[in-house]
Amino acid sequence: MPKPPVLTPQATDFPKWYQDVVAKAELADNGPVRGTMVIRPWAYGLWEQLQGEINRRIKAAGAQNAYFPLLIPASYLQKEAEHVEGFAPELAIVTQGGGKELEEPAVIRPTSETIINSSFSKWINSYKDLPLRINNWSNVVRWELRPRLFLRTTEFLWQEGHTAHATADEARAYALQILEDVYRSVMVDVMGIPVIPGLKTRKETFAGAIRSWTCEGMMGDGKALQMGTSHELAQNFAKAFDIRFQDQNGEMQHPWQTSWGVSTRLLGAAIMVHGDDHGMRISPRAAPTQVVVMQLAEDDAVAAAARATVQELLGRGVRVELDDRVDRGFGRRATDWELKGAPIRIELGKRDIDKGEATIADRVDRSKTSVPLTELVARTVEVLDGQHQRLYDEALARRTERTVDVETVEDALAAAGNGFARIPWATLGLEGEETLAKQGVTVRCLVGADGSLSDPDEPGVLAVVARAY
Repeated sequence: MPKPPVLTPQATDFPKWYQDVVAKAELADNGPVRGTMVIRPWAYGLWEQLQGEINRRIKAAGAQNAYFPLLIPASYLQKEAEHVEGFAPELAIVTQGGGKELEEPAVIRPTSETIINSSFSKWINSYKDLPLRINNWSNVVRWELRPRLFLRTTEFLWQEGHTAHATADEARAYALQILEDVYRSVMVDVMGIPVIPGLKTRKETFAGAIRSWTCEGMMGDGKALQMGTSHELAQNFAKAFDIRFQDQNGEMQHPWQTSWGVSTRLLGAAIMVHGDDHGMRISPRAAPTQVVVMQLAEDDAVAAAARATVQELLGRGVRVELDDRVDRGFGRRATDWELKGAPIRIELGKRDIDKGEATIADRVDRSKTSVPLTELVARTVEVLDGQHQRLYDEALARRTERTVDVETVEDALAAAGNGFARIPWATLGLEGEETLAKQGVTVRCLVGADGSLSDPDEPGVLAVVARAY
């Protein structure tokens, strides 16, 4: 009797497939409080790789890291009416501490605009203090009604950047710089995920912002995922927190601000964009371990060859792990690494060593190639170098195939059942957006006809429409 499949096939039930991968690849567990999660080592290792890539780019853009408190006085959120209204349903509020009722309730941060701006009001006094560019790596809590690991959880990890500028133009340019040079760069150049950068509609704009930009990715089932956002806050929070600076003419002004963030939702995207019926597939640029050297026999020659291969790969700058658990069956070990999406497995057994060969198992296409031991490391590096582009090209081809241009709301609804639809914003408008929303379809972003970021009032603007996670 054939063995049952390890995972539910994507074509049968994509959400169930996703849950299977998260569980069987040992990526995360549900936490003891509903909506929370325990991130296991392989997934956290992936997060660390992405965090490092994002952090380098943020610092290159001139921002510095700082840390701000988890607990925020409830009164702070009341200072910006639109902001508190947008987050009110998701707030977790502490009313007791040390066995006593608190004089003022404390909100567990859902986002840090208010707590950071309370500091900005003390730090900013002169135009010489601008631009002020701060980034915060932290956790946040938003009481999620329909949790799904990595995609929507009550608590999640993220980075959250906040800046203050002397002019509106400078603030807008910086928000777009982060979107393009940090977020899109990491998604495309590190994760191998094609994304559509665009402007959010007014309905989808971040609470308290005047403009929100997004990077939207198409998942393996054709649905969209908002993978990162950058916001132009204008002077809303500066006025609410009385942040002022003396300009070069000696006049007092409110600065213009931005905020921007990506979260552990990126891990969900990594699973859903590249994963197949055998588990995850990860670009080697993002993988916590790029190569697994598998020792297949309790044999001195095999063990020595495996260790030597590890050392040579380390010398080439490859992130490599030795799997010498010869007391476990090879099939189970190989399946475990395949589920996790380790880009390459090198399989070394006694027969291989006797023939002076080893096997390279490529996770992207699941091919296996026997190569001479003398060429093993060079061939491994060669395969690694090509995997990122193959994954990106495959995802881009799927998005292209499942994106259609339409002219009516009815056709947009139909197309959203399979992927993305693009419809002229002038045709759709606010009324059409509401009609789509009633059917569970949203305008993911607005783009120019040439794919550029756009203002809704510009001619030729297209709305990218899809069902979303």
